[in-house]
Amino acid sequence: MHFSIPITEKVVDSLGSRYVLRRAFGGSVPLFPPKFYLAMTKPMVAERRLQLEHYLQNVGVHPHISNSEVFGRFLKKLQLETFRIPSEKAVLNIFLPDGRTITIDVETSNTAERVLEVLSYKLEIPRQLMGYFSLFIVQDSINGNFSVLKRIVDFELPYVTLWNMKAERCRIGIRKWYMNPSLDKMLMNCTAAVNLIYIQALQEIERNWSQPTQAQMQKLELEKGSNKIKFLELMQGVKHYGYLQLSPCTCDYPEPNCTATVYMGNGEVSCRVTLLSNKVEEVCFNVNRMRCWQVTFLIPNLEEQGHRQEQKLELKFEYSDLDSWRWITIYTDQAFLLSSCLQKSFSEELMLPAKGDLEMQIEVPLEDKMKKPSKQQRKTSENLQVTTRITSENQILGKGKYEVFAQIREEDL
Repeated sequence: MHFSIPITEKVVDSLGSRYVLRRAFGGSVPLFPPKFYLAMTKPMVAERRLQLEHYLQNVGVHPHISNSEVFGRFLKKLQLETFRIPSEKAVLNIFLPDGRTITIDVETSNTAERVLEVLSYKLEIPRQLMGYFSLFIVQDSINGNFSVLKRIVDFELPYVTLWNMKAERCRIGIRKWYMNPSLDKMLMNCTAAVNLIYIQALQEIERNWSQPTQAQMQKLELEKGSNKIKFLELMQGVKHYGYLQLSPCTCDYPEPNCTATVYMGNGEVSCRVTLLSNKVEEVCFNVNRMRCWQVTFLIPNLEEQGHRQEQKLELKFEYSDLDSWRWITIYTDQAFLLSSCLQKSFSEELMLPAKGDLEMQIEVPLEDKMKKPSKQQRKTSENLQVTTRITSENQILGKGKYEVFAQIREEDL
C-alpha cells in the first residue's frame, strides 16, 4: 500500500501523532524522521515528504501496530480522503464461487472486516469461523479466464478498493483464506461453511485449478451433491486442491524467461514451467526452505514510458538449493497476492495468527537507484520477516483514547 502525503495539506496535528504512538507501543515504533526547522527548498520538501511516507510504511510493518484500532482509524480516513469519497450508505454485491450474488447494505467507510461480518451473518456462518474466509478482488475476463487479483485486507474499504480498480470486469468475491487444505476439517460442523468451500471446490475442478485423476473423478461424481463432506474429504487427495492459481507469468528458474503457471498452497509454491525448448517441467519450492522474500515494483524510465510492459511487479525469494542459497524470481502482477499467501502459509506452519496486512510493506525506493539513471528504476520492499506479538490493546492504550495520525502538521513537511 502506498502512503502519499499531498503538497497542499496544511493543517495542525494538536495531539502529536508520533508521541502518541510511542506512548502506546513503546520502543517498537520506528524513529520519526527529524524535522527541518528552517525554511525548506523544494528538494528538501520532497525529501521530507518521502521520509514521512517511508515512516508510515515502516510503522505498518509491525502487526501489533497495524492491527490496532488507532492505526485502523487512520487508514480508514486515509483511503476516504485520498480518493475523495464521502462516508455514506452504499450497496455491495459479493459474488460466491458459483456465480451467485449476495447483496448487502454497507457504508463506504466500512472496512473489509466489517463487511465480512455482515456477509457472514447473511450466510449464517458463525463469527468464530470468519477468520477462515476473506474478501478478494476477482476478475472474469471476456475470454472466460478467471483470476484472483488481490486479497482485500482487513483495514481496506472494499467499496473504495473496487471503485479504484483499473482492470475491467472486477468484482468482490468471498473465498476461503487458508493455504493448508487439511484445515477444511475445522469447518465440517458448520453447514453454511461446508456449502461455501464445497462450491469453491467445484469451481477449482471446473477451471482446472485442481486436477483429479480419472479414478478420483469417478469417486467425486458419486458423492457430488449428495454428500458434500465426503466429497471434500476425497478432494484432500486431489492434486493442487485448495491451491491458489496465478495468471500465466514468467520466472527465471530453471532458466531465464520461462513461461510459468504458479500454484500456491499446502506449504509450497508449485510451478509448471515451459522451457524455451517447449519442454514442460514441474518444480516445487517448499516454504520451509525459504529464508526471505521481497516484492519489487518496476518503473520504466522516460525512454521506455511509451512502450507497454507485460509485467510491472516481481517477487523473488531466497531458497535453499541443496548446499547453497539462490534467488528465484517470479514476474507477475499478482506478486502482492503471492506474498500474502506466503506469509499465510508460514503462519499456518508456525501455528501463529496472521492478519495478512503485509501488503503495506512494499515499494521502498533504493536511494542509490534513484541517484543513478538506469534502464529500470526499482522500488523494492524490505524482506518480509515478521514476528507476531499478541498484546491486549487495552493494556497498550490504557484508558485514554488517542487520535493517531489525525493530520500531518505543516511544519512536519
